[in-house]
Amino acid sequence: MKPLFVDTAGWMACADAADPAHEAARGARDAALVAGRLLLTTDYVIDETLTLIRMRMGIAATEAWWAQVEGSSRVRHEAIDALRAEKARAVMFRHRDKRYSFTDCTSFVVMKELRLKEALTTDRHFRQMGFRALP
Repeated sequence: MKPLFVDTAGWMACADAADPAHEAARGARDAALVAGRLLLTTDYVIDETLTLIRMRMGIAATEAWWAQVEGSSRVRHEAIDALRAEKARAVMFRHRDKRYSFTDCTSFVVMKELRLKEALTTDRHFRQMGFRALP
């Protein structure tokens, strides 16, 4: 079974009870885990998520989130190396009409490379790139 890609917006929706998609995102995440799927993310997404949780929810929430993710055998992360970064730059420059972040572009590269079709995210950019966004 293919892993479920988790974007920053997905991690944030799960972590922040004030997020409008909180319950739906947690439900989608939990359903994937119950089905035996791994959660897959990237080091760039982790960087972005740690920063956002710190800014929005404080250092204690950041530390708690990291302890859960880092200690889980059900979460795997892919590194963005020089080749993937170059491919992401090409995606960004090819889609000049979109406002994709560079981290989004790195995620798109990894998802296409690993043939993943679904992402846990509330970011509409994933749908624009042809992926299925959960919740």
